[in-house]
Amino acid sequence: MSIYYTSGEFAKKAHVSIRTIRYYDQKNLLKPSTHTASGARRYTDADFAKLQQILLLKYLGFSLSDIREMTLGSGNKQLLLDSLQIQKRLVEERLKEMQNVAAAIDSTSSTLKAGQEVDWNKLLDLIHLTSMNQSLSTQYQNASNISARIKLHRDYSLNKEGWFHWLFRQLDLKPGMKILELGAGNGTLWSQNLDRMPTGLTIVLSDISEGILADAKNEIGDKSEFQYVVFDAQKIPFADNTFDLVIANHMLFYCDNIPKTLKEVKRVMKKGASFACSTYSKRHMQEITDLVQKFNPEIVLSSTNLYDRFGLDNGAEILSHDFIDVTCHKYEDAIELSESTPVISYILSCHGNQNSILLDHYNEFKNYVDNKVSDGFHITKDAGFFICTM
Repeated sequence: MSIYYTSGEFAKKAHVSIRTIRYYDQKNLLKPSTHTASGARRYTDADFAKLQQILLLKYLGFSLSDIREMTLGSGNKQLLLDSLQIQKRLVEERLKEMQNVAAAIDSTSSTLKAGQEVDWNKLLDLIHLTSMNQSLSTQYQNASNISARIKLHRDYSLNKEGWFHWLFRQLDLKPGMKILELGAGNGTLWSQNLDRMPTGLTIVLSDISEGILADAKNEIGDKSEFQYVVFDAQKIPFADNTFDLVIANHMLFYCDNIPKTLKEVKRVMKKGASFACSTYSKRHMQEITDLVQKFNPEIVLSSTNLYDRFGLDNGAEILSHDFIDVTCHKYEDAIELSESTPVISYILSCHGNQNSILLDHYNEFKNYVDNKVSDGFHITKDAGFFICTM
């Protein structure tokens, strides 16, 4: 038989006030299991389990409307998982911000002890710059940020073939080929196409992050065709004339020295081999940028415009210095959705300054995005890849 608690007993058991219990009842978050004949609330251990969930989610920073949707709504576990990942990312950003502040305090203290004048503007700039650099570096500690971006494209794109299936088909792989993928990330190009692979392939997946390659290996599984090597694409640790195909899927624009990387790619390619490198244009995902900058014009989703470094509009010219027969293949697609969580996850996964700005305004930002996407939200996609030979 169930044990029933009065409101006072229930509140004391949860270390909250009776007023809080009544408030959650009024907000339709936690209704009592029953009432006495006189109307007094009575709660059970099952209600206590619900209350614990509410208190935890509130502590993690969720609004009451979010909590109501998670606990009383559709019961969508994926919504809860996605929302928890958002909150975790915000916590990590807060930790980084506090570390930057602590470093600035130490620097200021040292300056004062040395009897020197403190340049306050310089210190503030240092905090922001350090935060930006840390945000960029943490993109590649594991695959969580990459996964947030992939999920938006995978679940809400109009082209149902999907980027990775489409790109894999365009590569036209042949049995026995030796392939190098630079910046392979979490290996999605291969994990989504394992059943389409020709026989006898040798595939080297590389990345600068050991953590991301570990994620790729977990996704792909124990397959003898695959090797995993950590290195910088500007110094490829393989002999000349090694590979039949080199792939750089949305990664060239991250290289510090693109011409040097291309020369390395050319060096390890066999005669007649191909180089496939994908990128996007300024028009790609422009609605996302417009969305955040209308909320706060100071938000920058990327410290650099990557498409300016290597994009669909200038890629052919850049590649023509080292390769011949450079051709561009466009992927026709767009994104349409009416849910805010995937959009917010994508935004927080970017390597700009958005997280430091949104830390103290998350609920306001979420309400803003909710309103913007509720009647449908269209996102332009303008991506493709170049294929070229030596």
